[in-house]
Amino acid sequence: MAETLEGLSAPDFSLKDSEGNSVSLADYKGKQYVVLYFYPKDNTPGCTTEACDFRDTHDEFEKLNAVILGVSPDNETSHAKFIDKHGLPFRLLVDEDHKVAEEYGVWTLKKNFGKEYMGIERSTFLIDPTGTVVKEWRKVRVKGHVEDALETLRQLTEN
Repeated sequence: MAETLEGLSAPDFSLKDSEGNSVSLADYKGKQYVVLYFYPKDNTPGCTTEACDFRDTHDEFEKLNAVILGVSPDNETSHAKFIDKHGLPFRLLVDEDHKVAEEYGVWTLKKNFGKEYMGIERSTFLIDPTGTVVKEWRKVRVKGHVEDALETLRQLTEN
């Protein structure tokens, strides 16, 4: 796994959303930017804050020709409940076998309360319409992250 994906073609994927529809990165190629964010678990405090921050700035991302896609190992039912509970206007994708998380290098060994386990390292990838990763954020701290991603997208689209 490369240390960074910046400047490289984003690994393609095809995952189900909360309604069972297939979503592929290729669906957006040549059309719009993709803000692909990986998060550990639906309805947990940090993940809820991050999802709501993306929700609250969704219109601004859309104006900059970007689609937001969230990815976690949760199943379709969990995603549907999370979307309904928080009014999320973007798709959440199911990566139960964490294959896509592994391709992006975000399925990592985590430590919590002295226990070690494998899980998602909160990360975001900004993919341009050609399918290239133009910016990545790994080990994301939720506070201020969505604003940072939005500002990066603004700078890219203004040039």
